[in-house]
Order: sequence, then C-alpha cells, then structure tokens
Amino acid sequence: MPDAFPRKSWRFARNLRGMPLGLLASLVVLTAASWTLTLYQSVSMDMPMGIAVRGGMDGMEGMAGMAMDGIAADGWSLAGAGAFVAVWTVMMAAMMLPAAAPMILMFATAQARRERHAAVPTWMFVAGYMVVWAAAGVLVYVLVQFGSELATSLDPPQRSKWAPLALGITLCVAGLYQFTTFKHICLSHCRSPLAFVAQHWRDGRVGALHMGLRHGLYCFGCCWALFAVLVAAGVMSIAWMLLLTLVVFVEKLLAPGRRFEGALGILLVALGIVVSLGAVEMPWMSG
Repeated sequence: MPDAFPRKSWRFARNLRGMPLGLLASLVVLTAASWTLTLYQSVSMDMPMGIAVRGGMDGMEGMAGMAMDGIAADGWSLAGAGAFVAVWTVMMAAMMLPAAAPMILMFATAQARRERHAAVPTWMFVAGYMVVWAAAGVLVYVLVQFGSELATSLDPPQRSKWAPLALGITLCVAGLYQFTTFKHICLSHCRSPLAFVAQHWRDGRVGALHMGLRHGLYCFGCCWALFAVLVAAGVMSIAWMLLLTLVVFVEKLLAPGRRFEGALGILLVALGIVVSLGAVEMPWMSG
C-alpha cells in the first residue's frame, strides 16, 4: 500500500522512548579501543601503506614496507592478507562507528520494543556492518599489492613522476563521485536511521545480520571513493584518517551535510588537479 511506509515510520517514532545508554557506552569503548589500536599500528610501522607513497619514495620494495610491530606482509600470502584485513577492519571500526552510531542506536531501540533482550540482535547488526568493511579490506589488499608491484617495476625517477599523478587522479575521482546519483542514494539511506529501520526491518538475529550487511553496503557506497584517497595517500596516515573520519561524520550526521557534500567535491577535484600537476607536494603522506 502507498502509505505503508509512513505508517511504519510513525509507529517506530512513537516507540522510541529513549536511547539505550548501555549500548552507547559500549560503542564509545569499542571506538576508543579501535582508535588506540589503530594509532599504535600507525606509529609502530616503518612506512605508511599507501600505493602512491611507496610509488613515490625510493627504497620501498613491494609490501616489505608494511612492517607492523613484527607483522610483515611480504608479497602475496594468506598471512599477509589476514594481517592487512585485520588492521584495516580495526581502522574502519575506529573511523566509521561514530557516524554509524545513530543507526545502531535506532536499531537497538526498535529491537528493544519488540524483544526483551535486544543486545544480541544489535551486535549481530554491528557484525554485519563490519563484515562489509572487512570484505572491502580484502579488495584493498589486492589493489595495494597490484599497485605496489606496478610501482616497483618502474625506475625511481618514473615512480616519482607517476606517484603524484596517481594520487591526483584518485582525488579527482573522489571529488566527481560526490555529484553522482548513486552517492546521493546511498547517502540518503545513511542520513535517515528511522526511515532505514522502518523500510528494511527484519525480525530475528539473522534478520539483524542482514540489516547490518545492507546498511554496510549503503555506507560503503557513500564512502568508497573517499577511502580510495586514503589507500593512495597512505592507509595508516594519521592525518588522513582523522580528516576522513571528520568528513564522513559531517556528511552523514550534521545539518550542513548536504551543502558540505558539493563543496567537498569541488575541493577534492581542485586538490587533485594541483597534485597531479606537481604544483604542491603530496599532502600528509606519512602519519
């Protein structure tokens, strides 16, 4: 029926009596722990894990520069992939949970109105959300490996020439993506926790996992281009991590987000052009 969705929204709105403070505290602790681990990894690494970084710096051979407190990913290996994906997933928890918190809290509150114990389904929702970002980490590992092999196949002067161009193109792509319809659709779902919960609700723990996966896919659709910049610039660059965390938070949660979206696109394209032309040094390459 045409008015089914509005009726669902009003029903959820009436049932939301208050936010689960215990879950909120757990999310704060989890986010803080993720940031602590991420910062520890970033400062203990010998070199940042960016494609453009290794491409533009002499003496970086493949993934050997990814030593992380005794964990090294040297070429293609299951151990290296596992270590990379683990570090990536923790980093995504640190960066994305603040922006995802309203959606998680909305789900938990709605779940509590249906079942007496909502903790397990809520954490199933969070698990589904993080599975999407862990899967993205596998893709990033493959891209970093290929990028590293390509970079090390070039002579040092060629690497220095092509590295700014690679980062500049990535910045431009991220900027142009800000204006696409797909970006707007995904962002609209992320900005409306109540609408998402009402529209995509599924009962049970499996349903919670499915909802978390769906929300994670929408979130990935919003942010993949921004994180492509992180991959090119330096996966463990503290400055880029903090900046992108703030960008995602503003874009999804704050009132100026819609205007900010277009302004960010213009800024990224402009920065990409000047970086590609070598007018400025590649910014914030090391942590």
